[in-house]
Parts: sequence; C-alpha cells; structure tokens
Amino acid sequence: MRVLLELIRIILIFGLLGGIFSSVLTYFYKSLGVTQYEWLGFLAILLLLFVTYRNKWQFKGWYNGKGKEMLSRKTANFLISFSVLLLIFPLIVDYFLR
Repeated sequence: MRVLLELIRIILIFGLLGGIFSSVLTYFYKSLGVTQYEWLGFLAILLLLFVTYRNKWQFKGWYNGKGKEMLSRKTANFLISFSVLLLIFPLIVDYFLR
C-alpha cells in the first residue's frame, strides 16, 4: 500500500509542479518571442524535479523500503548544469535564427 501511495505522490509532484513550471516557462518564452525548441525547457524542468525528488522528497514520503539513495554530488551537479543549458538553449537558438 505504501508503494502505491508513493507512486501516486510521484505522479502528483511531477504532474502538478511540472505543469505549473511548464506554464511559467511557456509564458516566459512567449514573452521573449521564442517559438522553437520549447520542449527542451520542459525536459529541463523534469530533470530538475527528478534531482529534487531523488535528493530531498523521496526521504519524506511513505515508502520505507530499499533503494532510497541520494544522487551522487557529481551526478546531481551534472544534471542541474545540463538542465540550465537546456533552459537557455531555446533562447540562444532563437537569437541566432532571427
């Protein structure tokens, strides 16, 4: 039962927060005139949510079984840096295509 509750929690976290952050990002991109490669920003949001879940939120949930480990610092830093690049990439591409 705890596993099912944790899966529902994960779906809600990624669905609700991902949707909210994606809406904000879409508004931001549209205000700057970016119309291509928005999906890279959405991928970046999912990666950031994944890192946050693995390093913080998974320890506050209902599941108490095996497999609850933080990402290594090197992996977390790489994913965060890659996400920032993905967030910026549509802006750079749009600038050079104009």
